[in-house]
Amino acid sequence: MSLHNPHTTEVNKPALSLAEFVSLMALMTSLVALSIDAMLPALDRIGLELGSQNQQETYLIVSLFFIGMAFGQLYYGPVSDTKGRRYAIVSGLVVFSVGTVICMFAPTMEILLLGRVIQAFGVSGPRIASLAVIRDQYAGDAMARVMSFIMMVFILVPMIAPLFGQLIMLWFEWRHIFTAFLFIGFAGGAWFFLRQPETLPANKRHGFSWARLFDSSKFILTHKVVMGYTLAMGFIFGAFVSYLGASQAIFDGIYHVGQAFPLYFAVLAFSIGFASFVNGKLVMRMGMFTLSKIALAGVVLGSTTLSILALSYTGKPPLPIFVMVLFTTFFFVGILFGNLNAMAMLPLGHVAGLGAAIIGFISSFLSVPIAIFIGSYIVDSVSPMVMGFLVCSIAASIAVFWAGNPHQKEDSQEMPEQVIE
Repeated sequence: MSLHNPHTTEVNKPALSLAEFVSLMALMTSLVALSIDAMLPALDRIGLELGSQNQQETYLIVSLFFIGMAFGQLYYGPVSDTKGRRYAIVSGLVVFSVGTVICMFAPTMEILLLGRVIQAFGVSGPRIASLAVIRDQYAGDAMARVMSFIMMVFILVPMIAPLFGQLIMLWFEWRHIFTAFLFIGFAGGAWFFLRQPETLPANKRHGFSWARLFDSSKFILTHKVVMGYTLAMGFIFGAFVSYLGASQAIFDGIYHVGQAFPLYFAVLAFSIGFASFVNGKLVMRMGMFTLSKIALAGVVLGSTTLSILALSYTGKPPLPIFVMVLFTTFFFVGILFGNLNAMAMLPLGHVAGLGAAIIGFISSFLSVPIAIFIGSYIVDSVSPMVMGFLVCSIAASIAVFWAGNPHQKEDSQEMPEQVIE
């Protein structure tokens, strides 16, 4: 069998309309954001009720979620390639439900954190398999366009999730946030199972083989384009997760916005969603590499401005100025999210599931320590967060420069025959 170039991979014709497909994939991937952001207004109350020793311990409710996801992605990636996308999504939702029930009835912080890790492990199934479903049907700039539209819908979740969690706590206790997760997970799973056909037919699946896993993993891990954009994702995501984990402490503890916290969070989330919409409109014309370079320059410039402001105002810039500059910086972050992932996945059509898993694992495993490190210094100043953004955006820029334009490297690394046969 002759060698195949990964960029000539045929894609399946989408079975659903673009609008329904984008909505469904956005729901599958947004379970991650919902599971994180809906918890933010409840962190202090959870810590108080479960006897948390300090505020940093409650940050683990967010940070450890990404650890569970990192290992879950390594499991569900190969599973989606060997047993199909639908199996990975449905089985992942079952594990997600188990972890959610554990969190719902957790008597201690330790049990809650265990439930969060299990919850995250399970939700990795829908997240990874959904990326593989998208890659099965779209590639290159077309995939970046679809990912941008998915991000545009997806970002509605972090916009409304804190308000959603806060409304639940107005009428019920915080544990019923997990009850809502159960209902939403079941509804999303039913929609997917009833409407989305399998995109990896049986004749294209590979039985599990350690040799094949080794060869495929070696190809992915030694591919300059894949690794460069994966590292860039990890740096940007690490800075962003530090904001997620500390957002309530920043807006409530430092700026004392009180009940207005969900509003500020939604405004900044809207910036990312609007960026995804703009990216979807421009990516087919300008290309994802060009847009990513512009966005990285924007993040570096924005985080530099924020760092100067933080130093000038002893760690607490005026709230309107802080939100305005952060809004602009997050716009460029939104441009990066869809494009970096699409460029990392570009060479991996034949191993989309495993590729998405390894990319997700490495980017998550890189981002979590970064987020925990930055978060440990956020007490009464925004300086650690904004300087963390600056350092991470510079590191991401270096990684993208090292990887280069993926469209100009199509023939540089071909997939081994034993991986694709």
